[in-house]
Amino acid sequence: MARLTILRYPDPRLSQVCQPVQVFDAALRQLAHDLLETMRAAPGVGMTAAHVGILQRLFVLELTPGDPLFYVNPEILSFGPETVRHQEGSVSMPGYIEDVERRASLRVRFQDFEGRPHEEDAQGFHAVCIQHEIDQLDGIFWLKRLSRLKRERLIRKWQKQSG
Repeated sequence: MARLTILRYPDPRLSQVCQPVQVFDAALRQLAHDLLETMRAAPGVGMTAAHVGILQRLFVLELTPGDPLFYVNPEILSFGPETVRHQEGSVSMPGYIEDVERRASLRVRFQDFEGRPHEEDAQGFHAVCIQHEIDQLDGIFWLKRLSRLKRERLIRKWQKQSG
């Protein structure tokens, strides 16, 4: 496994829509495990291929240490009615977090490394993470989920610190 270089906000690639994975091979599995290693080193609990400039629909979550979850070509099928607020941030903007409101539960369809389809239900933090990472695959950086005032404040602080 190898650690990859994480893009930093406001890299324009973080605003691009990722393309579906077409080839399910050893290279895909290697990329997924490289993402896992890179995410752990960041540190983070989720990371997309887009975070390292690879515009493919792939992400990894590790909500329980040692139990990574890989999602290839994920698609949200449905949402539950309730919402939840949770602190979010990004490996592309380390050290900056803010509360984001999202749906508290969902059903997601995705593929594994062999291209086989799967569906699962997710609640709470797991559901929040899936929504966050799929947003990134759709070119929606998490800041876009904040109010304009909160977003502008965070961006100013980031620019000053990154300066």
